[in-house]
Amino acid sequence: MSLDGTNSYVLAAKGSDGVVVVDPGPLDEAHLAALQSSGPVELVLITHHHRDHTEASTRFHEMTGAPVRAFDPAYCHGGDPLRDGEVLSAAGVRINVLATPGHTADSACFHLPDDGPNGSVLTGDTILGRGTTVLSYPDGTLGDYLRSLDVLESLGEATVLPAHGPTLPNLGEAVRDYRAHRLGRLEQVRAALLTLGLSAASADVGSVTDRVYAEVDPSVRRAAEQSVAAQLHYLREEQ
Repeated sequence: MSLDGTNSYVLAAKGSDGVVVVDPGPLDEAHLAALQSSGPVELVLITHHHRDHTEASTRFHEMTGAPVRAFDPAYCHGGDPLRDGEVLSAAGVRINVLATPGHTADSACFHLPDDGPNGSVLTGDTILGRGTTVLSYPDGTLGDYLRSLDVLESLGEATVLPAHGPTLPNLGEAVRDYRAHRLGRLEQVRAALLTLGLSAASADVGSVTDRVYAEVDPSVRRAAEQSVAAQLHYLREEQ
């Protein structure tokens, strides 16, 4: 589910002694020590609440004294909750905060407009380095996710710095691929409902999953069912 593991990022402008850490990750003392060795930690940012991103947050706050900020107040330590549209400045880095719900309700992306000619975006689990993300329904919804893709597409050809998998060269292209995939799956759900003679309101998630994700590995069956549940909710509420 986490591909090669969860990526932590260390941000700093040239000449800065301090650093910003994004997603300290699971509770692994060696990993946290490596992050801390990058320099004095001025700020810790969280892309969303899932354990593989936040488990080490309390410990890393204790180690560094740096405020930990997230959209969900429950995952903040010594810092205020993030606000959509907020512009942060730490370690010489300008960071634009974007609320991008969909994977989860509290998902955030962090736009670094000064990172290279087109900027870069830390996308958390909203855009992965390969494959597609899971919508953690009911916490995350398809309607929110599609609107978040629109927000990210407006950032153009920025480099994608995902929480899982390798970096990608063009955010706009990645967003269009993700949107096409989601809309394609939505059409498959519509076709399955037609075949089953059911409406989105009356459909059983398991039956629709059997048709739309017939070849899915059993290890990711639950994720497939979450995606179907999110698609059925979208058809009920937003179509």
